[in-house]
Amino acid sequence: MNKQLLIIGFVWPEPKSSAAGSRMMQLISFFQTQGYHITFASACAKSDNAFDVETLGITKKTIQLNDGSFDDFIIELQPSVVIFDRFMTEEQFGWRVAEQLPNALRILDTEDLHFLRKGREAAYRKHEEFSNVHLFNDFAKREIASMYRCDLSLIISKAEMQLLENRFQMPKQLLFYLPFLVEPISEVTQQQLPSFENRDHFVTIGNFIHPPNYDALLYLKETIWPKIKLKLPKAELHNYGAYGAQKVEQLHNQKEGFLIKGRADNANTVIGSAKVLLAPLRFGAGLKGKLFDAMQNGTPYLTSKIGAEGILDTDFMDPVVADHPDTFVDYAVNCYTDKDLWMKLQQNGFKILNENFDKSSYETAFLKRLESLIQNLQQERALNFTGQMLMHHTMQGTKYMSKWIELKNL
Repeated sequence: MNKQLLIIGFVWPEPKSSAAGSRMMQLISFFQTQGYHITFASACAKSDNAFDVETLGITKKTIQLNDGSFDDFIIELQPSVVIFDRFMTEEQFGWRVAEQLPNALRILDTEDLHFLRKGREAAYRKHEEFSNVHLFNDFAKREIASMYRCDLSLIISKAEMQLLENRFQMPKQLLFYLPFLVEPISEVTQQQLPSFENRDHFVTIGNFIHPPNYDALLYLKETIWPKIKLKLPKAELHNYGAYGAQKVEQLHNQKEGFLIKGRADNANTVIGSAKVLLAPLRFGAGLKGKLFDAMQNGTPYLTSKIGAEGILDTDFMDPVVADHPDTFVDYAVNCYTDKDLWMKLQQNGFKILNENFDKSSYETAFLKRLESLIQNLQQERALNFTGQMLMHHTMQGTKYMSKWIELKNL
């Protein structure tokens, strides 16, 4: 069997900067374990924060948008599986893969549902209650069309699986629930983590170029942190994140204990030494990598309903999840000062990871689905008439626009 995998990245993976980067590294690890030779290609400029995938034995390839050289590249490579990192790469390159390599399995890794995040942001900005008016946006049309054109779409959150199946009536065979793949936290590891007494201060972490993270930072600065500081005058809030532009740096205030720390070289170190992580997200989608980092490091966290989506069920939401700022502040102060509560929330985090996100069970199921798709690809595609229709019509527009640009650039 040809075990050539091509990953077309929207960006080069930055596991220390974003949850999306960590997710991509998990997928790479899975396919390497299965014996695939991996080529990672991207049209994006490589940043200083990008992980050097060549250190893992992965081939790197810079590709061009709207350029026939990509066709020559994939014809020579002959991948049996192609993963599109977010729907935008499928829009750009999906028709080329389908045309040149019709027998290659096409997988879309959504990371999160972009249209859901965009819709929630639009509702929030307009001070409106989120509804179908915001959900059925242009991003939804593009992203769901991309899912239909692929053989399988990886969905990171159960909440998003339910949304696609129930609200959009997506066929189940086109979707696969694959959350963050986490190693179980052993009792030995748990006991080696810093204790309640050996931790200080609050922490936030997240890529500041990501709108939900920047909004949460402003929310903390303007509304939540001043109230916490009144009740805990010696506490500090350490804010970590990549791509902190001047608008982020100017929020730093030593006197208020609101400290902008910049990019964390090691997220485990900064989160593991903090007493509580704060993540009051007011819009967003997918799973929140910062909450997984907190649970892995035994650090209790406070978040919003959107932050907890896909991670916490009703048994674990109280006293962790709050959308009202005063309730959020009360929860934060209680968690910071009450050792028994802190230890209970820490154990809840370990339990959630070990019971709901153990990588071995998901990898086994994913491998089984992958092998079934490869063996029965044409039969599976025959059942997806909507995908065939969209490939025939929608992608023709993308194809000929791309070819026009290509000729124009000659």
